[in-house]
Amino acid sequence: MDIRKSVAVALQEDIGSGDITASLIPENNFCKASIITRENAILCGTQWASEAFHQVDDSLKLNWHFSDGNELKQNDTLLTIEGSSRSILTAERTALNFLQTLSATATRSGYYAKLTKSFGVKLLDTRKTLPGMRIAQKYAVTCGGCFNHRIGLYDAFLIKENHISACGGISNAINTAKTNHPDKPIEVEVENLEQLEEAIITGCDTVMLDNFSLEDTTLAVNLAKDKVKLEASGGIDESSLLAIAETGVDFISLGILTKSIDAIDLSLRIN
Repeated sequence: MDIRKSVAVALQEDIGSGDITASLIPENNFCKASIITRENAILCGTQWASEAFHQVDDSLKLNWHFSDGNELKQNDTLLTIEGSSRSILTAERTALNFLQTLSATATRSGYYAKLTKSFGVKLLDTRKTLPGMRIAQKYAVTCGGCFNHRIGLYDAFLIKENHISACGGISNAINTAKTNHPDKPIEVEVENLEQLEEAIITGCDTVMLDNFSLEDTTLAVNLAKDKVKLEASGGIDESSLLAIAETGVDFISLGILTKSIDAIDLSLRIN
């Protein structure tokens, strides 16, 4: 995870040829500033925020009062910063953008993890992340107590409907996957119990149940017991999550952990 590069791109996007507003402040003006939260949250993104401040000015002194994964209460002070007023204000927005977005992801993940804690099911993220923020958001998911699915298209197979069609069937797709990359996990998406049976017979690591009804999900759990892991997926939200968790599936994947988040309300104030 190249935090330095990610932050550098974000700073260049914001600062461009220079912060003309901060240049209004005398160069020798120094201050102490604080970042506070206006709402309860799970903190995430401290490394990115620190990098933003230090890339702008490595003489800034940062004092974090919480760590990634810590629960925050409204009006908590996350960070105090001492140094050049110009530098603090130039780095402010980039630092807050990372903190607000990653804390939102962690907070959403923490909420759903608590809802399903008693069921033993693992909640997984997806590839539905903000462009350029894949690794950061997946890290935030783990700070909230959920788990990562595959990171990208390179570290595991996820053979979906269109792959199956183009490969000529589930068996052909799975067998080719085993031949091409025998060391990679294989997951297959199925749309009915007949396809599940074929996936089990052919041999894969995990089967994704795509938009299965509760009744069919329960049948699938019984059919796959001790044979293959099951992941429920497709339009799952808070209203349906607990009922699906009760069926006994091993995993539930939730795009809403990363794609449908509201930035945490944070604010920087000069003391």
